Amino acid sequence: MNNIVLDERLAADTFPVADLPLCRVLVMNDARYPWVILVPRHASISEVFELSMSDQQQLWREATQLGEAMSSALSGDKLNIAALGNVVSQLHVHVVVRRHSDATWPAPVWGNGSPKPYDVTGQTAMRDQLLALINGLGLDV
Repeated sequence: MNNIVLDERLAADTFPVADLPLCRVLVMNDARYPWVILVPRHASISEVFELSMSDQQQLWREATQLGEAMSSALSGDKLNIAALGNVVSQLHVHVVVRRHSDATWPAPVWGNGSPKPYDVTGQTAMRDQLLALINGLGLDV
């Protein structure tokens, strides 16, 4: 599997957490939401159908298992999983835990309000919490 180079916008808007069997896990630098982005570690992929069938299944497995763990641990009311790619063409999947009390509920997280970047303590806490969740998934990290 290739060691991918992140799109500049993904690199600027996120911080890394870990690598799963298929995807790199990044946290969107917006403390208003528990929001990770999964990026398959394949060069020059922009669409899910460009992945092999087994990698498509692995992508969905990683997104749903991590999303379920995040939703449960972080008291989510709804889990949003989406692969849009209209602004950043590099294939990536958003996994966002939503709460009825969050900053933009029930509207989408995209384009609503200004991001609230994590401070150093919050960034470390989110990374540590996600690493603990990831280690409990049994995804052969």
